[in-house]
Formats: sequence, C-alpha cells, structure tokens
Amino acid sequence: MPRIQTQAPRRTLLLAGGALLLAGGRGSLAQPATKSPVGIIGSGRLGGTVGTLWAKAGHPVLFSSRNPERLKELVEAAGPNARAGTPAEAVAFGRALLVAVPYGALPQLGQDLGASLAGKVVLDACNAVPARDGDVARLAAERGIGATSAGFLPGSRLVRAFNTLGARVLAEQAHRAGDPVAIPLAGDDAGALEAAAALVRDAGFEPVVVGSLARAPDFAMGARGYGKVVPAAELRGILGLPS
Repeated sequence: MPRIQTQAPRRTLLLAGGALLLAGGRGSLAQPATKSPVGIIGSGRLGGTVGTLWAKAGHPVLFSSRNPERLKELVEAAGPNARAGTPAEAVAFGRALLVAVPYGALPQLGQDLGASLAGKVVLDACNAVPARDGDVARLAAERGIGATSAGFLPGSRLVRAFNTLGARVLAEQAHRAGDPVAIPLAGDDAGALEAAAALVRDAGFEPVVVGSLARAPDFAMGARGYGKVVPAAELRGILGLPS
C-alpha cells in the first residue's frame, strides 16, 4: 500500500525556467509560476472552489469549460494566477488535474481526452449518484469507485481526493485555525499520492492516505469516511488507520 508521511516538509513540483505561457491560449498568467500548474475539468462549485484555493496559494490554474467565456467571473474572483480554457487546454496546461464532473460524464470525458491523460496526476473528486448517474453509478458500486474511475480515465495516475466535502464546507474550512481538516486520498501510484498530498496542503487541508484505489470506497458517498469535517487523527480513527 503506497504511503507518505503527512507531516513531512511540503514538496512542490516546479516548472523549469519558472514562468509558464500556453501557446495559442486565451491570455497569459499575470506573474511567474512558482508552483505546479493545475487544470480544472469541471469548473462548477467544487472545482471552482478548490481551484480558487490553489490559485490563491500561488498555483497557476486553468479553469475549463466547453464555453470558457462563461468562466469570466470565476477567473476574476480567483485572481491573477487563474485563466480559462477548454478541457483539452486544461489537460495540456496542468502538471496535475482536478476532475469534478457528474460521475456519469467520466466515460465520455475519457474518450474525449484520450491519450492526452497519459502520465497525468488526476485528482478525481467525482461522486457516483445512482439517481443521476444510472448504470455508471451501479458499476462503481459493484467494482469499487477507485478502480472504476481509473478504467474510465486510462493512462492517468489517478488519486481519489476532494470528494467527501461540499464546496461551501471547503471554502469555510480551508486554512482554519488549529488542526486542519483532513482530506482522504487513495491511489495506486506513490508519486501521484505525494503530488496530490502537496496540493491538499496548499489548499489548506491535511492529507490522509487511506491506501490504494481499492480503499476508495471507504470514503465514497455514504461510506464511513464521507462528510467528516475532522482533523487527520480523528479521520484515521474513523477509517481504522494507524495513528
């Protein structure tokens, strides 16, 4: 089971040369990049909230939509590190990606983005809701949501993250005083888990690595680790992890 030390010094992926521009894009970042760029696929409440936290923390962030012009207010609120583009541009832009779309959209997303996802660290924040996502949600329940997401996004270095708390809670609890709120993670790639943990910390939370993707159902919607606004030590206890 991949593990990291959550109390170790933060490690941030850096771009060679410091600055980053996306050729042919809809503008450039207002300041040099000092932290890894992140693409957001699904720039609704959850994706918009987490992406804004990263932009405020210094990450270049590209919020994406099939209609990027509709993201103007979000980009302005997120500040000078943010910009808008299409999902394909988000994949090209991001060293890591956050996917926050309805779970039923994942199969088509994987088909649309195809080989461009290969090798990308993908934080999957999507929840399978049977009433909304139908057969895709039932498949996730049968196979396990981690393995199912990985199958829909082949080639990606997938980590389940940011699916347990709503956008409002995340916005209110980020960088809170005292012990930070824990965010559970699951993944099969140790390097991707480390990168995801660094992004969780930069957003103002504490990562708790639950285990491989096979453990992702432990904090899926309705499971014991879902919806818990608690520090890392308490979440470890809830999930039966070593303290």
